[in-house]
Amino acid sequence: MQSTPDLSIKNLDNNWDKLVAKAIELAPQIATSIISGILILVVGLWIIRLVKKLTQKIFEKQDVDISLRRFLGNLIDWALKILLFIIVTTQFGIQTSAFIAIIGAAGLAIGLALQGSLSNFAGGVLILTLKPFRVGDFITSSNDVAGTVTVIDIFNTRIVTPQNQVVVVPNGNLSNSNITNFSAQGTRRTWFNIGVSYSADLRQAKDIIGEVIKKNEFAHAEPAPQIMVTELGDSAVNLSVRVTTDNEHFWAMNENLIIDCKAALENAGIEIPFPQRDIHIRSNVN
Repeated sequence: MQSTPDLSIKNLDNNWDKLVAKAIELAPQIATSIISGILILVVGLWIIRLVKKLTQKIFEKQDVDISLRRFLGNLIDWALKILLFIIVTTQFGIQTSAFIAIIGAAGLAIGLALQGSLSNFAGGVLILTLKPFRVGDFITSSNDVAGTVTVIDIFNTRIVTPQNQVVVVPNGNLSNSNITNFSAQGTRRTWFNIGVSYSADLRQAKDIIGEVIKKNEFAHAEPAPQIMVTELGDSAVNLSVRVTTDNEHFWAMNENLIIDCKAALENAGIEIPFPQRDIHIRSNVN
C-alpha cells in the first residue's frame, strides 16, 4: 500500500525529465523562430514605411486628390500589415489557412452588408480620379442638385446651394448623373433675352445694347459679345445677349447688364413690351 506514492513520484520525475529533454531539444528551433519572427517584423515594418513614403510621392507627382490619397494610403498600410502578420505567424508554425479563410469570409460579409457604401466608394474614386469637378466649382446635376462644391469625400460630396443650404450627395448617385460644371473653364457666359416692340429699329436696339456692354466693367472683350435677333415672339422681337466674364463676377455682370439695358432702351424711346392680347368684340346688328 505504501509503494503507490513512490511509483507516482517516479512517473512524475520521468515525465518531467522527458519534458525538459524535449524543451532542450526544441529550444534552438523555438529560439530561431522567435528571432526570425522578430527580424521579419522589424524589417517588414521598415519596408511598409518605405512603401508608404514612395506611394505618397507618386500620389503627389500624379496630383491625386488629398482625400483619395489619404484613403488609398491607409488601405495600402492595412493590407501590408495584415500580410506581414500572416508571414510572421508562419514562423511560429501557426497554420495561416484559417486566417485567410476568416479574412475572406469577413470580406464577403462586409461586401454584402455595405453594397451601397461600396457603390459610393467606387463613385468617389471615379470623381477624385477623373475630376469632373473640384472644390469651389459651381455645378448642377441631373438629380436636381445645384450649388458650390465644398468637400469631396471618399463616400459623399457636400454642396452648398445658393440658398446657403448644405446638401450631402452620395458619390454613387453623383458619379452616375449628368453634371454641368459652370466653373471648369474659369469664365462664364451670360445668356438672356430682351424683347423689343415690333415698331423698334432692331439695328439701333443692338447698337444701344452693345454700348451698354462696352461700359460694363466686368464684360470681357474676348470672346466677343454677341447680340442676336433670335425670335419673332407673340408680343416682341427677342434679342439674345451673350457676354463672357470671370466666374466670380458673373452674377454681378448679369444683373448690371439687365438693369442698364432696360434703362438705355427706355431712354432711346424703344419699348420693351409685356405679353398682351387684343380682343375684338363683334356685335351682330339685326
